[in-house]
Amino acid sequence: MSTQRDLPALCLMGPTAAGKTDLALNLAEAMPVDLISVDSALVYRGMDIGTAKPDAETLRRFPHTLLDIRDPEETYSAGEFLRDATREISRSRAAGRTPLLVGGTMLYFRALTRGIARLPTADPALRAALDAEAARSGWPAMHRKLAQVDSAAAGRIGVNDRQRIQRALEVYRLSGKPLSAWHADDGSGNAGATRFIKLALVPEPRAALHRRIEQRFERMLDQGFVEEVRQLRARPGLTCRSPSMRAVGYRQLWSYLDGEYGLAEAAERAQAATRQLAKRQLTWLRSEPGVRAVNPLEPRVFGTILSMVEQQMDE
Repeated sequence: MSTQRDLPALCLMGPTAAGKTDLALNLAEAMPVDLISVDSALVYRGMDIGTAKPDAETLRRFPHTLLDIRDPEETYSAGEFLRDATREISRSRAAGRTPLLVGGTMLYFRALTRGIARLPTADPALRAALDAEAARSGWPAMHRKLAQVDSAAAGRIGVNDRQRIQRALEVYRLSGKPLSAWHADDGSGNAGATRFIKLALVPEPRAALHRRIEQRFERMLDQGFVEEVRQLRARPGLTCRSPSMRAVGYRQLWSYLDGEYGLAEAAERAQAATRQLAKRQLTWLRSEPGVRAVNPLEPRVFGTILSMVEQQMDE
């Protein structure tokens, strides 16, 4: 039986729209857990509808940490998450409770459970040169260049993900070592101090997940997602290139408000980008050791997961 000193941390992972939040709330009703968000978009204030952030009443009943900790003009890195999450895990365990880390940012989960690579620092001159190169050839062409030197990183990065393509090429050109190799040789993190129980929600069949993605985005539009992005656009210092506005849904609606295409096309593009995000998340999960996958669409899934959690916590 686990004692207070060696209480494990629960990791509830899965692709977007898999139902992680609802399940986490159910677990919070059944167990003494502290909810810790693992989501690179939920850290931003004012990004509520498009991130499916729990509403104020839900957060009052079930407080989450690492939500609303940055303004959207600011950045938030995996290293900062590692520091913040490690602190929250320690606080939870010191109180004799179980940390429950829930979200879909797999890079953050990997940083927490495996450690984080000590990557070369940013080089402004090289970044400017990469931007100029991309202005001539386009980011899909830059993605192809990345694939030639780091196929593993390119496989995880979307062809239009400017920020991550730029960083992966920057790391390679600065060090001569692919980003994926840096991650494989990552430094020590929190893995030695905490035992992690890793559960993943993997909806099957895949078409069901795609339907959930489409339905969720339609609800977001009904809830005022366009107006949320319109208000964000009015913030001084926030641009379409800000890391927060690269989140799926936000960047497509920003382009819609720029007049690049109509709302129907923006919705189609956002849903397609969300499906691609889910695919990348599932690819990460398949490569993550020790993950137990559960289909959230199966009957009585909560009872199954609760039994799995209780069994593993007693090991």
